[in-house]
Amino acid sequence: MTLSSYEPWNLLERVQQQLNRGYLDQNNGDSDYSNVVTSHWRPAVDIKEEQNRFLITADLPGVDPKDIDITMEDGILSIKGERTSENKQENEAYTRVERMSGTFYRRFSLPDTADADRIEATGKDGVLTIVLPKHEKVQPRRIEVKS
Repeated sequence: MTLSSYEPWNLLERVQQQLNRGYLDQNNGDSDYSNVVTSHWRPAVDIKEEQNRFLITADLPGVDPKDIDITMEDGILSIKGERTSENKQENEAYTRVERMSGTFYRRFSLPDTADADRIEATGKDGVLTIVLPKHEKVQPRRIEVKS
């Protein structure tokens, strides 16, 4: 007889994860609509708004920066690329692969305050950083009323 611990919350957590992956993704539950049929995996992305810019940081380990395609069209920023699979370790009758490979595709709607003409992107150590400067605000001008 084998003893095993029972954690009832683990089951609930697994059900929630499966619902999030299956139901929400299939029904565009993500606000960026990045789940496209051509994607094999989705890199984790952080978006931060600062005073003068927006900052998008994406984890893309194993992806060469020259293999990343970033486009901007009609207020939508698209990031596409591919990570090639590495050698799999095989032991007897099973294969274990935990890191995803293949193509990825993410899209983000940009606010009107983002200056699309000055977007810059850098890739270093498996992290893609996209800087989207904000338009410089036009300072209000006081107009004198003459009599």
